[in-house]
Amino acid sequence: MWLNPEEVLVKNALKLWVTEKSNDFFLLQRRRGHGEAGRITGLLVGALDTVLDSNARVTPFRILLQVPGSQISWVIASGAAIEEVKKHWDWLVHNLLHSLSVFENKEDVASFVKGKVKGLIAEESRGRQAAQEEEPEKFREVLLKFELHFGLPPAEKLVTHYSCCCWKGRVPRQGFLYLSINHMAFYSFLLGKEVKFVIPWAEVTRLERVSSGLMTESIRVGTRRRQRDFSMFLNLDEAFGVIGQLADIALRRLLDSEGLELDRVLQQPARITKRVLEEQALREYVLALFLLPRGERLHEAASCSVWTPHARSHAAGTLYTTDSYLCFSSREEGHCILLIPLSEVLSIEKAESTSLLPNPVIVSVRGKKAFQLIELQDREELVDSLNARLRALQWKHSMFRSKTHSKRTLSSPTPYYTFYYDTMYSDGDEVEEQVLRNTVNTEALMTAFHHNQPGADGNNSKSVEQVKERLWEDHFSEFGRGVHMFRTEKIQRLVAMGIPESLRGELWMTFSDACSELASHPGYYSGLVQKSMGQSSLATEEIERDLHRSLPDHPAFQNPTGIAALRRVLTAYAHRNPKIGYCQSMNILASVLLLYAKEEEAFWLLVAVCERMLPDYFNRRVIGAQVDQSVFEELIRERLPELAEHFPDLSPLSSVSLSWFLTLFLSVLPFHSAVCVVDCFFFRGIRAIFQLGLAVLHANAAPLCASTDDGQALMVLTGFLDQVGSDEEPSSSSAPTVGHTNITELINEAYEKFGDLTVRQIERLRCRHRILVLQAHEDTTKENALRVVTPDVSICPEDLADVYDLFKTEHFISLYWGGGGPAVAWGGGASGRSYTEQQYRLDRPQFNSLYALLAPWPGASPQHTDTLSHRTFILLDQDRDNLVCFREVACWLDTLYCEELNEKIRLLYRLHIPPALTESEDDPSPMKSPLLSTTRPLYVDLPPGEEVKDYQEQLKQMLQDLVKEKEKDVEKPLPLMNQREFIQFCKTLYSMFHGDPEENELFQAIATVTSLVLQIGEAGHRGRRSGSEVSGREEAGPAQGDRSPESVSGGEGEGGGGGEGESVESEWTVSLAQIVASLLTEQALVNFLEKPVDLTARIAAAKEKQYQQRAGLLGLQQGNS
Repeated sequence: MWLNPEEVLVKNALKLWVTEKSNDFFLLQRRRGHGEAGRITGLLVGALDTVLDSNARVTPFRILLQVPGSQISWVIASGAAIEEVKKHWDWLVHNLLHSLSVFENKEDVASFVKGKVKGLIAEESRGRQAAQEEEPEKFREVLLKFELHFGLPPAEKLVTHYSCCCWKGRVPRQGFLYLSINHMAFYSFLLGKEVKFVIPWAEVTRLERVSSGLMTESIRVGTRRRQRDFSMFLNLDEAFGVIGQLADIALRRLLDSEGLELDRVLQQPARITKRVLEEQALREYVLALFLLPRGERLHEAASCSVWTPHARSHAAGTLYTTDSYLCFSSREEGHCILLIPLSEVLSIEKAESTSLLPNPVIVSVRGKKAFQLIELQDREELVDSLNARLRALQWKHSMFRSKTHSKRTLSSPTPYYTFYYDTMYSDGDEVEEQVLRNTVNTEALMTAFHHNQPGADGNNSKSVEQVKERLWEDHFSEFGRGVHMFRTEKIQRLVAMGIPESLRGELWMTFSDACSELASHPGYYSGLVQKSMGQSSLATEEIERDLHRSLPDHPAFQNPTGIAALRRVLTAYAHRNPKIGYCQSMNILASVLLLYAKEEEAFWLLVAVCERMLPDYFNRRVIGAQVDQSVFEELIRERLPELAEHFPDLSPLSSVSLSWFLTLFLSVLPFHSAVCVVDCFFFRGIRAIFQLGLAVLHANAAPLCASTDDGQALMVLTGFLDQVGSDEEPSSSSAPTVGHTNITELINEAYEKFGDLTVRQIERLRCRHRILVLQAHEDTTKENALRVVTPDVSICPEDLADVYDLFKTEHFISLYWGGGGPAVAWGGGASGRSYTEQQYRLDRPQFNSLYALLAPWPGASPQHTDTLSHRTFILLDQDRDNLVCFREVACWLDTLYCEELNEKIRLLYRLHIPPALTESEDDPSPMKSPLLSTTRPLYVDLPPGEEVKDYQEQLKQMLQDLVKEKEKDVEKPLPLMNQREFIQFCKTLYSMFHGDPEENELFQAIATVTSLVLQIGEAGHRGRRSGSEVSGREEAGPAQGDRSPESVSGGEGEGGGGGEGESVESEWTVSLAQIVASLLTEQALVNFLEKPVDLTARIAAAKEKQYQQRAGLLGLQQGNS
């Protein structure tokens, strides 16, 4: 490849290069020792090249530009193969050499050649990955080595590489670690020994940093088969972060394509670069720190200082700008945070710069407030960019308001919701309840039901509330009020005391910035309610079932008003986000939100929690909650080592703490204490739950370590949480509770002991532990698939598991480099299939590859093997969606490797009759009689007029139908085989015997069988023809029959259907029984078909060949396209 000209002060330093060709201006050199096998110089130079940094230009061939009379030369090209460098040499000789002789000034020669080479490099860089990198030339060199060493297709995009050491036991191997979008690969060449391997990200199950006495801190990459340690990185933190990101992105893209949220940029692997990964890591951190919507894009991150009136000084930190927000965080995370929605901003202006206030910017917001930012680098570009986004946002809002206003003027002033919604619950006040459903509450439920709580000590609670309100008013006057207030450590102490009820809804809206969503979507909630209420779905059924289980002891939800409001909020959210719909624990959370916020505010708070503050918690598999449980376990091991030592398996504690995270402690703490936890959650996000969980375990460390079993540990934690009280909680007795713990003290203790836990740490831990959780789900999916298939096959469990791995790898390979799509990945349109069966499915090209790897009898020609694979695919694809699942492939292999002789012949027979055999092998459409699938989709909607049956009756009827269909299938004979189909059958048998040690005997045997079957068919053909002549004189004409033993229609002959003058009854046909009987007459054929084939060995060979075979094929296809 061409290189940016680089000076070489000494032409032949250390005699490491040998000149192969030369002329007046150019030298072609070879690295000494390259191609000299066995010589000590080659081994030493090879070892030196591996140890040196990649900047050492150690490719074995290079071209130098030399100027006569000068001691300086320039490297202008290099290559790994002599053919590549010779192409560059020939181009120089034919295009430049003659032109250089006309230059009088030799310095002009160097300038001319260097300019030409740079132009070639620029042209070659277009359309290649190198153009996306910071150092295109260096990256191009690394990319060539990556492609040369590992032979992966061009679509396998290299992201970055690191010089490192891979340990094999106690032996280190110095080399390079290449990180691409789908794989990590290592290459080393030391003292003539080459070591290289490739690990797909889809196989990585664990990433961790380890250290031992033998080596420095290293990165351990674990798969299901083994683990590898890498050390001696120049920047271990960066390498570990990039490895974790790439593994996390690949697993989210491959293993859970319908579940987890993935940024649009990361859904396009070709756009992923090291810079994109760095930007994405920073974006994830900013979204988590400021609790921003997941769709926000990060635009700028600039160091600056903000004037803080409460401290009368400037606070140094970083300004982050996104689509809709200005965010500031002090250098010490959490010390001072400022969030300014652009919707609140009136203007962004540059002020005059002075020595005390360099590069100031004034941000004016509503409410006659302004914020001063100083020491902004690139102030001009930043302000221009912000003003452009601000103008676009203001224009968008003005257009939305004008459109909304026009709709309101045209609409009638009738209520937006005027119809009723039936429920299984009813009481004497049914009419009143239906009316209440039509009215959205404009006040929080607590305002109506607070004074009705039994046992409340009115005077005491009022005085506590008044004290809290005065403290908050003082805080507002000093730090500001609204979403753009300064958030400091002082507010943390106020929140720990519990927010007063009169301010709780407002501050929840402020801390979560749900108020901005509410302001920018006027009328959105009412429209959702109008669309969703009255509709019936699985989500609404679950909501109805849980309505009366939500805070059943609170008077607000013993009343139709509260129940109706809860129904509207949950149903509206399920309609807004059908991907989540409704999940258990959402009802408890929504109930608490409705107590302290207006109904529409409660809806937007629920949106903030489900979509921003607890991402991926409320989906089908609650992946987010499980990830945080795994993170929590690591924090326990790190922060509470004595407890972790007593509980080597932390899963019992995890099963208890899962509800802490899913319900924010609402299901385990007394109500008033739990609401204080929700206060902290809205202010600090998920950090508050992690810190409080650690504090609870720390407070109970001694009794937990003394517990003898999991049940006793559970009782310890349950008893502790039950007696956690708060200042707001009404007391029924004047005597203090024994062992009482105050929630404020517990929260403060959590902050003091575990306050150093930062958002950045949590995000990094989540990235690593998401890998563990997704792979655990993958293991469960595999176990379920094997459990479903095992009863139907005789393949041993180990081989069946290996076949599943091959099946899944085949699917992944197509996702890596093309040839597969979302429909292939999930097959969501398949009816009657379980989730396990739909997860991985193969299309025709993928199955062809798997067939070539696993078929027991290799064909004589690749073309015939492809033909058989094509027919097998059609036969297995019973539902005609051009996809086959693992169960179908496993049953096919079981027939070939484990079944009796008759079943093998039956399978071969079916491959040579419709629908497997088509009119043209190139035409995938089946012949005239495709097999009908017996899978039956379960329809939810019954036909009109049909009465609903009991569920058990429906189930009994379905089982009876299945039994009948099974019996029908067993009794139904296979169609007869015509002459064309039999010829294809014989061709397949000849192909199967190719290469067998007893090939000659088998050929003679099949010739004998073929002759015998032809005679049988001919005899039957003559008998039917004479019989049809007799019957033709008795009847008006021959009846058209089907291809069955009773009515011997052969279907299509050589030319298709029966021609003129000849009926289909007179066609030459044979049956399966006749073919089996003929084959049994030849012992050589019987021995061949009954000879056991080692499936284990076949699978082992397939594992070795699958990756490189498919990679080479796909690379060839991409190169030709």
